[in-house]
Amino acid sequence: MNQRVRIKKMVTVGMLSGISYLLMWLSFPLPLLPPYLSVDFSDVPALLAAILFGPVAGITVEAIKNLLHYMVQGSMTGVPVGQLANFTAGVLFILPTYYIFKKIRTTKGLGIGLAAGTISMAVIMSILNYYIFLPAFAFFLNIDSGSTSVVIKSIVYGILPFNIIKGLIVTLLFLLLYKKLSFWLDRQWNMKNV
Repeated sequence: MNQRVRIKKMVTVGMLSGISYLLMWLSFPLPLLPPYLSVDFSDVPALLAAILFGPVAGITVEAIKNLLHYMVQGSMTGVPVGQLANFTAGVLFILPTYYIFKKIRTTKGLGIGLAAGTISMAVIMSILNYYIFLPAFAFFLNIDSGSTSVVIKSIVYGILPFNIIKGLIVTLLFLLLYKKLSFWLDRQWNMKNV
């Protein structure tokens, strides 16, 4: 990779990280779900970075936006548990999308990838919330996380549907964006793989 291409990639990833961080501030809760779960569109720039430059670029955008968020806003636990959960969810969404779209470079392939990303994020985040994130929140906030049945209920009726809905919202938004940018994205992809 020549110097000019490397600089272009670094600048683009930096710009997409900044946009992703700003989009984190435009979050909103979903009705009938716990208010601490809020949807934002910050995974869209990370997904764009992954499609343009590969999975490491998408993961980098996810990492930078969460690092910025922690540095500016902090965390109610003092430890970036929420940011780590957001980073993990973003990576679980981006990676399946990228790898499936890399194999099937069509709008249908992108749709299949986004569906796989949504399922991956929803299922694995449910497991990680049960074993890692919810216990970490309870530990650092020094509160009782409740019985196992209460935790399972909050995952099944809160976190799981939240991640499915979030994945669907980001999927629809990204498909609309892809439709507008598909010619340009395909040109960038072909230039990169020449």
